[in-house]
Amino acid sequence: MIRPARPAAVTLAVLLLVTGVQLTAGPAAAADETPGAPAAPGAAEPPKVDPDDPGLKMRDGATLAAPRVLDIVSIVETEGGEERREETTTSLTLALQAEVLFGKDSAVLTAQSAGRMAAIVNEIRRNRPGKIRVFGFTDDLGTYEHGLKLSKERAEAVHGVLSRQLNNPNIVYEVRGYSEDFPIADNATEEGRRKNRRVEITFPTGSRATTGSDSTGTGSGDSGDSTA
Repeated sequence: MIRPARPAAVTLAVLLLVTGVQLTAGPAAAADETPGAPAAPGAAEPPKVDPDDPGLKMRDGATLAAPRVLDIVSIVETEGGEERREETTTSLTLALQAEVLFGKDSAVLTAQSAGRMAAIVNEIRRNRPGKIRVFGFTDDLGTYEHGLKLSKERAEAVHGVLSRQLNNPNIVYEVRGYSEDFPIADNATEEGRRKNRRVEITFPTGSRATTGSDSTGTGSGDSGDSTA
């Protein structure tokens, strides 16, 4: 008895079931995939980590540091960058561009700076800190030595105003000049150099502020470490 011939499609299906061969699309199908697309979940097994790897172990005698909550930092800068306000949960830093306070290459406070200094004094009074840091900085133009001298003199000029107006002998001042060290912007542009030419006033705030007597006390503030 002669059996009728099977269609080619049926024969191919039987072969695939028997052999387990799987047909895949050619390279043309892969071209439709998005380059760099993440692999589908479960497409690759996670790398295995050897718990005995010496690189994962602390050296003998080492201990983990106590856990702590990092300060939340808020940084606000005026549109022109004349003032930068950096605030954490424990302190406040006010960075004023040198042009806001001084003339070019000068450490003499201008008359226009009086209003800004008065506002800073009022903010310090509200927080009643026991210590204030006044740091001066310059850009990288000119010699480092000249920048060191100018930044220190500018910091001392600001310190003089704070000391007289706060009139509190219980406040300790730390006054330093850093020249071009610790830039906050790129010295390759004039905009960046203008931001780097600055005086920073830092003091504790809130419950962390060290309070002595009331900030309206008598006497003049003592200068702390005033070395550059």
